[in-house]
Amino acid sequence: QKVRIDLIRDDQEQIADLNSSKGATSATVSPDGKQIAFTYKGEIFTVPVAGGEARRLTSQPSYETSPVWSPDSKTIAFASDRNGNFDVYTMAADGKSAQWNRLTFNSAGEVPQAFSLDGKNVYYSASIQDPVESALFPSGRMSELYSVPVSGGAPVQVLATPALAMSWAPDGKSFLYQDVKGFEDTWRKHHTSSVTRDIWRYP
Repeated sequence: QKVRIDLIRDDQEQIADLNSSKGATSATVSPDGKQIAFTYKGEIFTVPVAGGEARRLTSQPSYETSPVWSPDSKTIAFASDRNGNFDVYTMAADGKSAQWNRLTFNSAGEVPQAFSLDGKNVYYSASIQDPVESALFPSGRMSELYSVPVSGGAPVQVLATPALAMSWAPDGKSFLYQDVKGFEDTWRKHHTSSVTRDIWRYP
């Protein structure tokens, strides 16, 4: 199903299509099923699932991307390079507050993947500390999975291997994620080789 988005930017109306590679990216539906958050030209927007006028949530010279929703649909975590590299921030999803809450401070690029089911932590990917087994072949592509409290605090490494697009099981006892094996094109159709990505469940 296509969703029409009316983007009002610089007093000019622009039309984007969530299914178009030239328009919105990183689209994700809120848990309550009412809104879609997405990236458009380095800014975060939300739009009703039924379509209509999009609400612009960020307005910075920096690049904002990869929005993920909190379980109550009231908060969005996202990545921003306003301090040089991508860090994880949170903001109100209703757009009524311009305040951002910075959660990560490492010099590596950090990208949010999901909230915990209780909304108290944000899980994110970053290439910070490789396990000893793979230290001989370090690569920014081979990130690790970390968790950091929404209220702020020290991050904790959850997995020492790449875990992207993670999604919690309803009972909170496990999550699904997509692995990374090499330098394959994520969007290549019908790709079947040794580096094809798999879906894993982690308890």
